[in-house]
Amino acid sequence: MKLIRFGAVNEEKPGVQLADGTRIDVSAFGSDYNEDFFGNGGIEKLSAWLKDNQSNCPVVADSVRLGAPLTRPSKIVCVGLNYAQHAAESGMEIPKEPVLFFKSTTAIVGPNDDIIIPKGSTKTDWEVELSIVIGKKASYVEEQDVFNHIAGYVLHNDVSERAFQLERSGQWVKGKSCDTFAPIGPFIATTDEIKDPNNLNLWLKLNGKMMQNSTTSDFIFNVQKVVSHISQFMTLLPGDIISTGTPFGVGLGLTPPTYLKPGDVIELGIDGLGVAKQNVVAYQG
Repeated sequence: MKLIRFGAVNEEKPGVQLADGTRIDVSAFGSDYNEDFFGNGGIEKLSAWLKDNQSNCPVVADSVRLGAPLTRPSKIVCVGLNYAQHAAESGMEIPKEPVLFFKSTTAIVGPNDDIIIPKGSTKTDWEVELSIVIGKKASYVEEQDVFNHIAGYVLHNDVSERAFQLERSGQWVKGKSCDTFAPIGPFIATTDEIKDPNNLNLWLKLNGKMMQNSTTSDFIFNVQKVVSHISQFMTLLPGDIISTGTPFGVGLGLTPPTYLKPGDVIELGIDGLGVAKQNVVAYQG
């Protein structure tokens, strides 16, 4: 299934995108896409419910805004420098184990919402990423059991302010957590939709020009390793997001470095996970 949420900001309702692209409202199912839903067999229950009720679900017009396809999770855990070519363009050594940092959940917005350049920013950058949505509580999980703990996958633009991230005591979370810095979606594809998350093409365009075009086969640490590793240090809860890193082609790595400015348009996508589009606007305040 492809899980969506739609409607005005803070008024989103749960829905499903069908195989033909039609979007339907599944509010009558009675559960939003939250920790309880993912942790208590919600995907399987919704699938069964749709067999009897899909024909009665209202169609959602294409013009209706898409929100992030899950409610605010307990955490977003990110993996830094997880593509070999991106580590090279950043001038950093390939890590011996996954580099972890957090991104504030208040950064989450819908897939096509505006990216706001934060107050005082001079180096806001883009990062297309594959994100994992946890479906079952995970603590000290072995790599061979990881896929039993995954609900699905989602497209994520890990927007980053490089001056905040790298020039202010090297605390990455400062450059990762500004409002609107986590556009997610358009949908969560459940695991049956994605044959091999470790071999997916992903790309990002800036103003129509291809900036990132790679594959998750360039992972340094694959999905199994990442989830297992993180679970050795913290409990992952249903609905938690793990963002697996970005490939080469970010603004920081260009010569000269190139950063986002008001009026820019970003388009990005991953095989099987759809396409998102974000306009870049200036902070107003």
